[in-house]
Amino acid sequence: MLAAPEPDLTEHDIIERAVALRPVLLERQPETERLTHYPKDTHEDFLRAGFYRMLQPRRYGGYEFGLPVFYRVVTEIARGCPSTGWALSLTAAHVLQVATLFDEQAQDEIFGADGDFRAASTVVPVGVAQPDGNGHVVLDGIWPYSSGAPYSTHYVGQTLRAPAAPGETPGPPVLFVAPRSVWTVLDDWHGVLGLRGSGSNSIHMEQARIPAHLTREAFLLDLPVEGGSVGSTLHGNPMYAGRAPSFFHGELAAIMIGTAYAAADEYARVVAARPLTLEPDRTRADLHDYQRHLGEALGIIDMAEAALRQTAQDWMETCRRNVTGEAPFTVVEDNRLALMFLNAGRAAWDVLQGILFRTAGSRHARDGERMQRYFRDAATYWTHVGAGMAEPLTRRVGCDRLGLPSQDIPLIP
Repeated sequence: MLAAPEPDLTEHDIIERAVALRPVLLERQPETERLTHYPKDTHEDFLRAGFYRMLQPRRYGGYEFGLPVFYRVVTEIARGCPSTGWALSLTAAHVLQVATLFDEQAQDEIFGADGDFRAASTVVPVGVAQPDGNGHVVLDGIWPYSSGAPYSTHYVGQTLRAPAAPGETPGPPVLFVAPRSVWTVLDDWHGVLGLRGSGSNSIHMEQARIPAHLTREAFLLDLPVEGGSVGSTLHGNPMYAGRAPSFFHGELAAIMIGTAYAAADEYARVVAARPLTLEPDRTRADLHDYQRHLGEALGIIDMAEAALRQTAQDWMETCRRNVTGEAPFTVVEDNRLALMFLNAGRAAWDVLQGILFRTAGSRHARDGERMQRYFRDAATYWTHVGAGMAEPLTRRVGCDRLGLPSQDIPLIP
């Protein structure tokens, strides 16, 4: 069993490290956008802090801190730089699905002797997994929007099972874990409105061979976890028997809430620095309207964060009940939790664009202004496929309550 780099590291410690990094990340925002991914200094800060190992099994040098701590750290990092928070979350998170689904042999190989693991991912299947007859599968294709790819050690992707015979359609989805040695990062994360520093590049595989035991016939949006999983048994932790869609929506909510807090921080700074035209000895911070705008925004962001924390605890409890046999972690429960997370993120977005950005003033909507950056980042989140699940999720939850079938309502258009 591999010991964690800091065996005595506590949940409080790792949250405090995230809070302490916020000022540094704030100053690195322009460089992060210019590079299209966070700089090497930030990556090394994350390695030292242990952020990539938060959800990783202790068996493989991780901390197993759980969702409430993970989301809190992501929120704090996004508050310093939304692009960086996005990339951290979407590389440090996929260890959860790997540790849930793959058997001991595969996990021993994936996590290796040092437990160094970070993985970008894309949920949409690309290409087919073609067996080579020698215990490997061959992968070809380009997987786009692979956030955090520049610093990833692995890729957690989806493909399809190769057809059994020529002319037949490909089979069901196949989840795979590919080491960095078999894929390359394309320099194509340019020209986007927001999250410009999230490193959401495409990754390319050309005749990439990976062992067949690093594949599973499974779909990220519907992992087989009811009653427990291979991972929950291997690691003795119910957290590794949870559904991915609700967890993923929690990630996005944490990033969005952190971005809204960043916008509130910037709002407080700019209104306090803006003298009144006719009373230069006073600032906008002295006016009741701006006090009210900021107070209303903070109240709603705090409420969204409280919803995020409580729903994260509910997710963990649902995993526990799933493993003990008290109640399975069903798609119905996944829908409910996912919608709660999504609504928390939506509340943060509404405040950011409807109060903070709107009333900060047009001078703060210019290029190079932090408020403009936060608006661009948040608007890009709201165009993401995750946010696009709002309508089907609300229908699913409604149908679940009415006793009508909901699983046929596709989450992804």
